Amino acid sequence: MPLDDVNPPAPKTPARSRRAVIDLLKQEGPKEAAELASCLGLSAMAVRQHLYGLRDEGLVAYETEARPVGRPAKLWRLTEAADRFFPDGHGELTLDLIAAITETFGEAGMARLLEVRAKAQAAAYSQRVRPSQSLPKRLAALAELRSGEGYMASARKDPDGGYLLVENHCPVCSAAAHCQGLCAMELAVFQEVLGPDVEVERTDHILAGARRCAYRVRRRKD
Repeated sequence: MPLDDVNPPAPKTPARSRRAVIDLLKQEGPKEAAELASCLGLSAMAVRQHLYGLRDEGLVAYETEARPVGRPAKLWRLTEAADRFFPDGHGELTLDLIAAITETFGEAGMARLLEVRAKAQAAAYSQRVRPSQSLPKRLAALAELRSGEGYMASARKDPDGGYLLVENHCPVCSAAAHCQGLCAMELAVFQEVLGPDVEVERTDHILAGARRCAYRVRRRKD
């Protein structure tokens, strides 16, 4: 008996299709309705219905972009209100702890705590990201680990040279906004785990207003 007969794919109900539209906009950023339809295997009409419904709820908005030929394109994007669909690993308790630690031990105490956390994080990542691996494999392994933590991460070749590690969601965004050291230590962890033969540079930062966090990874020049 064919495997598809035993485990048929889940039907694309309106709720599933709607969530698929939200997830794709989160992962890949602004897109036209036709692009979304093509990626998701849905009709353009169905996608537009979802988009206008989501717009009415304040979850998406669009901007027009001029094209060389024809009418301007509508590029749909998620609004901040859509963040509720994605996991937030740290909430009010974390913010309270950050404030309490800083008040009790000062900025130096918080910095020390972040250093200890970064060392533990790097040690855990290093069990899966091996120095003997090729750089693409190291990046793929790191992206998989980060995705498991809710960052919706991926790695790919950078058209400008090197590679990009992209994180489309930050599950600790609220904590990072109150403790800038978290982001600084994150960059240091990536550098340590990926090895001394590469340079890691943050190119996009959610806290600076970007849609995503992105890191350019290049081999060091001798």
